[in-house]
Amino acid sequence: MSTLRVAVLGPGGVGGLLGTLLARQGHAVTCLARPDTAAHIERHGLRLDSDRYGEVTAPASGAEVLTHPVDVVLVTPKATRLTEALERVPAPVLGEAVVVPLLNGVEHMDVLRRRYPDARVVAGAIRVVASRPAPGVARHEGTLAAVELAPGAEALADALADAGLDVTVRPDEAGLLWAKLAFLAPVALLTTTLDAPLGAVREQLGDDLRALVEEVAAVARAEGAPADAAATLAFMETVPAAMTSSLQRDTAAGHETELEAIGGAVLRAAARHGVDVPVTTRVVEHLRAQPA
Repeated sequence: MSTLRVAVLGPGGVGGLLGTLLARQGHAVTCLARPDTAAHIERHGLRLDSDRYGEVTAPASGAEVLTHPVDVVLVTPKATRLTEALERVPAPVLGEAVVVPLLNGVEHMDVLRRRYPDARVVAGAIRVVASRPAPGVARHEGTLAAVELAPGAEALADALADAGLDVTVRPDEAGLLWAKLAFLAPVALLTTTLDAPLGAVREQLGDDLRALVEEVAAVARAEGAPADAAATLAFMETVPAAMTSSLQRDTAAGHETELEAIGGAVLRAAARHGVDVPVTTRVVEHLRAQPA
């Protein structure tokens, strides 16, 4: 296995998890972050506390701005922080590297391709429950750690699989991106509306949940993704009732949220294609109207 030079932009829960596991395998990991976090990682490296992988520590570099060539950049900040975070990755330094965003939503692909025209921007999605309890530390709950990548990042796919993640390379970018959003958007929007976990949503807002799943699936199909509302609803019935969403948690805490990256993106795509999404519109507009 060849050693990759990997930059992790935004070493939070997802970035910290992936960075730690890749660094443990011997890859050269540089975390791009704010000064205090970058300095901590430069001194102490990365640490992972995981139900699946145990306690893992690994050496890594920390920097505020990318100053040297890399093979891959993992883009893992919150969608709300993407524009600010990208200042840490100058296009001339990045060159023709592979850029893999692991963000909620779909609209970031165009943002990255415009900003880095010489790079190879490859769609990615991750399903994991991970958080950042402290600088340079990632907490991974449960055993789910699944990454999907579009073609063009085969070396990264091999490295992540060797590091112990469940990795799938699928041929359709739209299908990859919308498969996650078709599940995430209904769950995130309604757990936030009710400020309650998925089990309560299934019991109290079942009609809205079904309508949202069907509407988002219709938008996904208009975008060229093979979305199956019935399959998504069936899968939702298998998800633990205690599941919450980051949108719900951020809203409850008064933090900046990814409402636009999740719900807003669905509405904008629906408008482009002339897809009627009345329930999604009602729910998103209700959440937009909530006081910050």
